[in-house]
Amino acid sequence: MYTLSPREIGTINIVGLKTLIKKEVGRFLAVYMQTIIAPVVTTLLYYTIFALAFGGVAREVDGVPFLQFLAPGLVMMTMVQNAFANTSSSIVIAKVQGNIVDVLLPPLSPLELYIGFTTGSVIRGLTVGTVTSIVMSFFVPMHIESAFNVIAFALMGTMMLGSLGLAGGIWSQKFDHIAAVTNFIVTPLTFLSGTFYSVNTLPEFWRGLATYNPFFYMIDGFRSGFIELHDSNTMIGLCALAVINAALGFLCYWMLKTGYKIKS
Repeated sequence: MYTLSPREIGTINIVGLKTLIKKEVGRFLAVYMQTIIAPVVTTLLYYTIFALAFGGVAREVDGVPFLQFLAPGLVMMTMVQNAFANTSSSIVIAKVQGNIVDVLLPPLSPLELYIGFTTGSVIRGLTVGTVTSIVMSFFVPMHIESAFNVIAFALMGTMMLGSLGLAGGIWSQKFDHIAAVTNFIVTPLTFLSGTFYSVNTLPEFWRGLATYNPFFYMIDGFRSGFIELHDSNTMIGLCALAVINAALGFLCYWMLKTGYKIKS
């Protein structure tokens, strides 16, 4: 893997970085029916099930109509799942097909590789989230009450899952491995994050346990940007996500720097 020489320290390969980001963005745009349209349809199906089958139309959460409470959580869930899928699939496919060398040979430092892959995942997550929000607004009010919370938690959440997807993709040697990360880490933490309910309705033990779930903070913080209803302190949530992002970023950098499971 390319490593910056002492003379190159402090410089950034702008052209190479832009090319990597363009590749990552072009990769998911080329199959937009699968990467953008399909997640929107899936989110609408979740919304329909809770609205009709589970009587969501008549329910409320702390005085807020349940469907209005549910919509931001569904949008955030879709965003982060797609951010995770973008980096994880990119790395695993490259390793399985044997063309990971096309990423390792160019003069890109580990930091530039990390920035390029995670930026692509953030762009995919935000794209899916924007389209989902627009479509969802035809069925439920989506008024932004705090643009800062919406943007901050969207960026932090997609970056976190993009980094997790990158680390998981590097660790995985085949599709079954990354599927295990999705099934046993991403999906359970997402479903237990308060996406479909307020954690204040849980028993004390489970409510306390939810505070250790980073997905809870990004869902709760993002939702507060739309309905000003939150179950936690949003600043604490931002700080927690910042710490986790820093830890995942360091992990990904170390993996790329050492060539962990990608050099051989």
